[in-house]
Amino acid sequence: MKPSRPLYEREPELAVAASAVAALCGAQAVGGLLVCSGEAGLGKTALLAEVQAMAADRCTVWSARGGETVTSVPFHVVRQLLQPALVQIAPDQLRELFGDWFETTAPALGLAEPSGPQPDPQGVRDGLDHVVRQLAVRHSHKPLLLIVDDAHWADGESLDWLSSFTENLGDLPLLAVPAYRPREMAERGRVGAFDPTASSDPAKLVRVPLSAFTPDATARLVRETLGDHADDPFCREVWAVTGGNPYEAVELVAKVQDEDMPPVEDSAGQLRELGASARGRGLVARLERLGTNANRFAWAAAVLGTEISRDIAANLAGMSAAEAADCTAKLREARIVTGFDPLEFVHPLIASTIYDSIPGATRTAMHGRAAWALTDAGLGVAAASRHLLEVHPDDDQGVVQQLRDAARHHLAVGAPEAAQRCLARAVEEPPRPEDHALILYELGCATLLSSPATTVRHLRNALDTPGLDDRERVDATFRLAAALAHNNELKEAADTLAAESARTAPGPGLMRLQAAHFQWEGMQREEYDGAARSRRLAGNADHLEGRDNPERALITLRAFDAMMRGESADLVVEFCERALVDGSPARGLGWTDSEWGFEFPTMVGITYAFTDQYERAQSLFGEAVRAFEISGWSGAHLAFAHTLLGLVARRRGRLAEAEDFLREGLRLADRVGTGLPVHWDAACLLIDTLLARGRTAEARVVADQYEFGAPYPSAMVLPDAPCVSGRLLLAEGRTEEAVAELEAAGLALEARERHNGVWAPWAFDLARALLDTDPARGAEIAVRARKHAERFGTDTAIGEALRCLAVFAPAAEAEKLLADAVRHLEASSSEYEHALARYEYGLAIRSTHELARAQRLALACGADGLAARAHQARASIRPSE
Repeated sequence: MKPSRPLYEREPELAVAASAVAALCGAQAVGGLLVCSGEAGLGKTALLAEVQAMAADRCTVWSARGGETVTSVPFHVVRQLLQPALVQIAPDQLRELFGDWFETTAPALGLAEPSGPQPDPQGVRDGLDHVVRQLAVRHSHKPLLLIVDDAHWADGESLDWLSSFTENLGDLPLLAVPAYRPREMAERGRVGAFDPTASSDPAKLVRVPLSAFTPDATARLVRETLGDHADDPFCREVWAVTGGNPYEAVELVAKVQDEDMPPVEDSAGQLRELGASARGRGLVARLERLGTNANRFAWAAAVLGTEISRDIAANLAGMSAAEAADCTAKLREARIVTGFDPLEFVHPLIASTIYDSIPGATRTAMHGRAAWALTDAGLGVAAASRHLLEVHPDDDQGVVQQLRDAARHHLAVGAPEAAQRCLARAVEEPPRPEDHALILYELGCATLLSSPATTVRHLRNALDTPGLDDRERVDATFRLAAALAHNNELKEAADTLAAESARTAPGPGLMRLQAAHFQWEGMQREEYDGAARSRRLAGNADHLEGRDNPERALITLRAFDAMMRGESADLVVEFCERALVDGSPARGLGWTDSEWGFEFPTMVGITYAFTDQYERAQSLFGEAVRAFEISGWSGAHLAFAHTLLGLVARRRGRLAEAEDFLREGLRLADRVGTGLPVHWDAACLLIDTLLARGRTAEARVVADQYEFGAPYPSAMVLPDAPCVSGRLLLAEGRTEEAVAELEAAGLALEARERHNGVWAPWAFDLARALLDTDPARGAEIAVRARKHAERFGTDTAIGEALRCLAVFAPAAEAEKLLADAVRHLEASSSEYEHALARYEYGLAIRSTHELARAQRLALACGADGLAARAHQARASIRPSE
């Protein structure tokens, strides 16, 4: 990428670029994002060449270029950008550079064979972030300059990474310089790429939009190329014919020079015809005049796209190496290609024009031969697959198998969209009838981590198509149900499982379907007969010992359901122990095992968290974070793992820690999308945590930001969403609204016999809300809540019930109840609730000593509002008291 001539009318743009490079190379090494945009031919490539030239001696410059025909090749641009530098690093140092991201990210860069679970695309992007940040630090003495030309033609995987990475460069000593055409970027639905409003530091983003030459600049170009004797009418006509487009103006002037045309007014009439020969049909005619071989070789190069291997192009064109060398020389002389091996087209417009000029049938056939040539050259089915996508369906089972193999490779490197394209094309071939359903199944699984709605469509088609055996049908149904559930269609998930269970013979497959059916029935926010479902589940699971994974899954569901119902916590914990193997999820039931899904260990951990088994819950959720990070599942899965750690911290009363985990969970979820199930869970817990910290206004901001409130999703939220909504309304003084919300929550939960007052504290909050308006009813609710708490038997549940009951008791009895509440909550490790009980006990007995203890506890928890109230209460008690 070398500048070949002065740039006209680009002084402001060059000054901006020079300033950015100077800042990067200065003492502070200030990086950023310099975005060059403009339509075809306006000089983006030339400007990038100038940027590279001005930085050559001071920066480490890496560059890449998108290509119109290679947008379907995953990580094509990223590999161009990073691979040449990374392959120079010794293997042990390379692993050190990647750290824990090696297995996730190195395969995407072509540096290692895939291994382990299918990575989440977000995980691959995070790994790329880590690697490039490490490289930036290593090269801080000669900072990194990353140049990406024709970014509008970057493959989707590379463009996703470039866009997200450049939004958060921070203080990194790195300057990224992408160039793109706005129209083409918009046509790909990527208007937000390199958007300054998305940048975490907009001050570090500079846009450099390019415009066409003025007549004066065009005249300068003409006279500096053809001589000062070029007259004004001639120069003006050059500008009129080209519209001031720099590329077209340069090509037209070069043609004038080739034709030895006098640059005077008498020649101006010939310019329009001459200009046509530099583009469109004129370029094609010029190419044809170079001879059949040169024309065929140019076609082959256009089909191959970018980084064109001369040997592969010769193979594709059916000519010898000597003939290919001769054609290359002719095309180079005609300013059509540049370089030697690999070759590139002088300008993308030339490549596009030649590619479009190839007759349709010929182009399709050439893509088929190109796939064979790339495979023959040892570049693998993944590289060949983009050509197979262009071949007309022809009932070729070899093509079907190659596309399936390519899809497996794409999935293994974190490119599910590329895999989906291959499998969709394989379906069109078509495959043999006996393989059709299986490929539809593979197509559904390809989008499991990224697009539940797409997964649902493909798996339904697979199940409706004959050809899946019993095991495959069970697996497809299980995954279909999971996708439906994650798409907020839990009732449909449960109904789908019930229908398939009815046609499945007894055995492990049926138990798997039954477990999933119980799972998604129980996870619904509303259920017709939840109590009956709980009885059926108990009948199926209570006698099981946990000898295999189907049994462990049913026991897990039984434990979770029993916890929600408020059955004996000792029994619940016993179920959890049966569901694990030596305290951890069994093989096949782990956090990243695809057969059962992450939901089962999640339910065990949540059950522990609501039975005061905080250390066990913390251990399990810590394993989840590690497993997701190692596997590169750093999208919604990692967001959920942080949310679960936030749950444990909230239950333990470590409120500042809980807030940190929950905000990180939301940050990770926000990168994936909006309105996800994890958004509901994390927002719900964060609102509850902020209320505990005494920050009601902030809690409302979170509720509004994430649209927390009715209508609620079809899936239950962690903890019960209407209860937390009611608690927020109470904190805001909107008592009437809160009572309505809490009463509705109570009715729904009691109908399902779900009496766990820690998970769903509607009774405690409703009873207090009724103190002034209907104390008799409030007391009745508090008494009933105490019975449920004592049945459940955890110190947290009993302590909270006693606190609530004390509100309605005479003074002496209230003191005793609060003393008992303090004793239970002190034993529970639920430190925030302990601080609350001690504060209320201190108020009841007018003890500055107890209030001081409550204040210290509240400060240790991060409950600043409670600490302030305890301080004020101490100050209000006279020393004589």
